[in-house]
Amino acid sequence: MNPKGRHAKSKARINSYENLLSQEANAKLSDLQIYIPPGPRLGDVVIEAKDIAKSFDDRILVEGMNFTLPPGGIIGIVGPNGAGKTTLFKMITGVETPDSGSIKLGETVKLAHVDQTREQLDDKKTIWETISGNSDIIKIGSREMNSRAYVARFNFTGADQSKKLEVLSGGERNRVNLAMMLKEEANVLLLDEPTNDLDVNTLRALEEGLLNFAGCAVVVSHDRWFLDRVATHILAFEGESKVYWFEGNYSEYEADRKKRLGIDADQPHRIKYRHLTRIKDFTAYFFCNGLRLYSDPCVKHFCRLYTVINVCGRIG
Repeated sequence: MNPKGRHAKSKARINSYENLLSQEANAKLSDLQIYIPPGPRLGDVVIEAKDIAKSFDDRILVEGMNFTLPPGGIIGIVGPNGAGKTTLFKMITGVETPDSGSIKLGETVKLAHVDQTREQLDDKKTIWETISGNSDIIKIGSREMNSRAYVARFNFTGADQSKKLEVLSGGERNRVNLAMMLKEEANVLLLDEPTNDLDVNTLRALEEGLLNFAGCAVVVSHDRWFLDRVATHILAFEGESKVYWFEGNYSEYEADRKKRLGIDADQPHRIKYRHLTRIKDFTAYFFCNGLRLYSDPCVKHFCRLYTVINVCGRIG
């Protein structure tokens, strides 16, 4: 499919959210190798980020980040390692807070992310025990199915289901995490490099599962072909603490990036951060972090010094 066709397909996904919700779950479960049961119906607001800034030490990871995830949307997040992609997930889940700006989740949003399942894994258990919870029947959305049949859909068949987690490869563990997460009946999935080490069959099944999922997803991935297939929007960490929001698939984003940046778009470069060098940057950073930072004697001294400078400036 050409980029124009993929864009039309992604727009159709946004427009047909209600249709995705109303499709018969039993039919989907029969037709799809990986069926992702929908969670509660999403409202008009899913995830809304306004003027987000986040710093670590003297590095500004992101500044002025804005995006709005519509119902049915799938965001592909791209950028080099260390740019702040995982930090964004932590801000969405409430593990981290922005230095300034806000992230708003809709009232009916139910998140699911792989980090939740990684913490629960017991390496002494088998693949089947881990995914099924030792139950012969597993509930997938509103329908029940044989648990061994469900595990087999993630390419664990026969004796493989009796393998202990401690002997699994990275790709196999990834499939276990996906199998556990995708049955949670969430309506917003946070996927951090879900395609890493996946075999081709599971990768294609995951694509089809996402495309037929009656919900939203935020996907961090270096797999451009995968993002081109599933993403309706791109959030790109482009360096210099800038994050670019683009409506469209990955191919269209790439064309837009080359148009904006010209020859520089194809030049390899290390990621660069803006640094907290100006007084207003320091002020915003310190005061947004409140009393936690003010307890530091150096910070307290800075705040007093800033007050003196500000007062003197007004008098002058």
